[in-house]
Amino acid sequence: MLSIVADIKGTLVSYLLTDGVNLRFRRKKNKWRKVIHGYKMQWIIRFSGFVSAVMVMIVLAPSLQSFHPAEAIRSNTYTHRSSSSSSSSSSTSSFRRAPTFRDAAGCKKSTNSGDVCDPSLVHVAITLDFEYLRGSIAAVHSILQHSSCPESVFFHFLVSDTSLETLVRSTFPKLKFKVYYFEPEIVRKLISSSVRQALEQPLNYARNYIAEILESCIQRVIYLDSDLVVVDDVTKLWSTNLGHKTIGAPEYCHANFTKYFTAGFWSNRRHSATFSDRNPCYFNTGVMVIDLVKWRQFGYTKRIEKWMEVQKTDRIYELGSLPPFLLVFAGHVAPIDHAWNQHGLGGDNVNGSCRDLHSGPVSLLHWSGSGKPWLRLDSKQPCPLDALWAPYDLYGQSTVR
Repeated sequence: MLSIVADIKGTLVSYLLTDGVNLRFRRKKNKWRKVIHGYKMQWIIRFSGFVSAVMVMIVLAPSLQSFHPAEAIRSNTYTHRSSSSSSSSSSTSSFRRAPTFRDAAGCKKSTNSGDVCDPSLVHVAITLDFEYLRGSIAAVHSILQHSSCPESVFFHFLVSDTSLETLVRSTFPKLKFKVYYFEPEIVRKLISSSVRQALEQPLNYARNYIAEILESCIQRVIYLDSDLVVVDDVTKLWSTNLGHKTIGAPEYCHANFTKYFTAGFWSNRRHSATFSDRNPCYFNTGVMVIDLVKWRQFGYTKRIEKWMEVQKTDRIYELGSLPPFLLVFAGHVAPIDHAWNQHGLGGDNVNGSCRDLHSGPVSLLHWSGSGKPWLRLDSKQPCPLDALWAPYDLYGQSTVR
């Protein structure tokens, strides 16, 4: 029976990830590198019900059950070696070491190896904490796997616990990165209650201070959330033309912008007048290209803090760290193709229900919302699109082989 399930699992997963995602393989220096170069996402949408049944079969297969469903977020310490236990609970598994990713032919070689101020580098900033660590590691893995020049990508990890540096180094031995400690007390007194407790964590607000945290020689950075994977060359996102704007992001002008603020905000002329001379559109702050020179020049950190102070007294919004960004930047954002933020895959902020992709091409998959793919896969209740996150998961034994 197990062999039959394994055969079915292998066939169906291969069909999903090969036919639905169109894979191409190439060999370089005796290492296989998988490059996703095109998607047939409409196949997944059309057969989402079928895929759901397939995923239930997959996660029920004994060969895929490797660790306790909540172990990744409940453990206070991530070990670098697996430990066995005679108890009924599964052991805590380590993060597997990622393969070494090398530059393709034609990549510009760094003149100052390891120097954060090297102008040839692509800078990516991601927060790193124990609760979302599994997602952050998967995000880094996906970026390296699909980058044509991975040795030119420099990661800036914003952390509240510097011990995570050791884990990153053991998982990605050749990675160019630096860890920056973010002091929670800097922002704690400015944080208001939100619709979801996870949105109230101080590290969610570290992006407000990114221009002050990173070295002054860094002029541009890509900021990414921890619950996404990149399936395209990140250099394309890095080369976004911001024009005279400070940030770039995919905008969604069809969204009901008024819902991001309370009725009290809109009835207060002094507050609502902030949008009177612009055409604001919703954008998701989980994927942004930021001009740090302009940010520092115009003091945007202070402007964001000002609105957070207003929130403490007037209660002008309900949704965490997003609304202050909308108040400061909405209507002044350089538009980026929607392919770079296929967001909302985590469902809404309460139920985390399954979602389909938006129409169009895909360069980045974002599980924004309350449902996270690693938790749903572990709990044996995955959504169809969670199968696209699983190949980048380095925690324990892979759920998709």
